[in-house]
Amino acid sequence: MDVLIIEDEQAAARRLEKQILAIRSEAHILAKLDSIESALDWFSAHPMPDLVLLDIHLADGASFEIFNHTQITCPIIFTTAYDQYAIQAFRVNAVDYLLKPIKPEELAGALEKVRNRNTSMAQPLDYQKLSKALRVDTYSRRFLVKIGQSIKIIDVAEAAYFYTEDKITFVNTKDCKRYPVDYSLEKLDELLDPRLFFRINRQIIVGLDAIKEMYTYSKSRVKIELEPPSDFEVIVSTERSPHFKKWLVGEE
Repeated sequence: MDVLIIEDEQAAARRLEKQILAIRSEAHILAKLDSIESALDWFSAHPMPDLVLLDIHLADGASFEIFNHTQITCPIIFTTAYDQYAIQAFRVNAVDYLLKPIKPEELAGALEKVRNRNTSMAQPLDYQKLSKALRVDTYSRRFLVKIGQSIKIIDVAEAAYFYTEDKITFVNTKDCKRYPVDYSLEKLDELLDPRLFFRINRQIIVGLDAIKEMYTYSKSRVKIELEPPSDFEVIVSTERSPHFKKWLVGEE
């Protein structure tokens, strides 16, 4: 069995390799990759492996982006640190989703499922369609924020908008409170549900519920009045304005 591991944490990738070889000594680990870019380069230069173990969040974004650029016809076992109940809701025959830290017995069961799939000659799964379904519950639902020496949990449903100020990222909640968060806006773009949040420019990601009023602005831009109010002008960039208007009606 030729196996490709795509995992951005080196320690986790090494541990996964050891676990696979302990369960299937005949397995051959072809490579351990850590990004979407390296995965696409690898698939363009090599024949399809027998199995891919794929982390959902990689160094340069969500691994589902891989399926938009190449067709993967072999079985895939997804690995993730997300909520176990969300994962179970999307279990599909012959493909598994393992919650980190991965337990040897669960990995063994997933490998057995792949073996059974190969011997039964089952039809290949549509991974693009599957990845869209998985996105429903792989977005963050809460954040940890530090307030002095204490730590507070902020539910994403409480967030009105996220923005940067003096190179620090903040979340403004619907009850008019502000907290620093340990994520860049680029990372938040991956973690937040795009149906509910939209990055309108380099400084701010707005929540749909936080939009109070909108006005036409120069150069085809849109000016937004937020609730709770912001301390700065909130204007959708010229580049983002067409996408923002589609997002408002659920087309983006």
